[in-house]
Amino acid sequence: MPSHDEVLATIREQITRERDAGRAMTLAVGTLKQAMPDYSWVGIYLLDSNELVLGPFEGKPSPHTHIPLGRGICGAAAAEKATIIVDDVSADPRYLACSLDTKSEIVVPIMKGAEVLGEIDIDSDRRAAFGDTDQRMLEAVAALLAERMTPPAGD
Repeated sequence: MPSHDEVLATIREQITRERDAGRAMTLAVGTLKQAMPDYSWVGIYLLDSNELVLGPFEGKPSPHTHIPLGRGICGAAAAEKATIIVDDVSADPRYLACSLDTKSEIVVPIMKGAEVLGEIDIDSDRRAAFGDTDQRMLEAVAALLAERMTPPAGD
């Protein structure tokens, strides 16, 4: 299994070469899903007006393709403009169930300045699967993606 630093280096190289934001997001999602065994579902939601819309993802299909700001852990992370780690989703009333197998979740906003463009959402079938190292790596990936993304029109 590659280290978090190795995964970040791979994603940095991919995103640096890739000028298209959509392709950069797809590459990042694929690399995270493939390289990190505890990441059972990896996806990116994009902010469109006042809701998050599911973009590229790998894992089981999600019933949550549109999430209003402030709803669920994803909506909370976007509204708070902060990473949220939930060690046990069954104990968090904000959790919007996607899979009965999911035990923990991390959501990292993708931001350009103070503006939320989207977020990286990762589920794990293991409780407390995400720690500081995951958070640092995913926040760095989010910053790399933000460089490729354009803020929504009208903002």
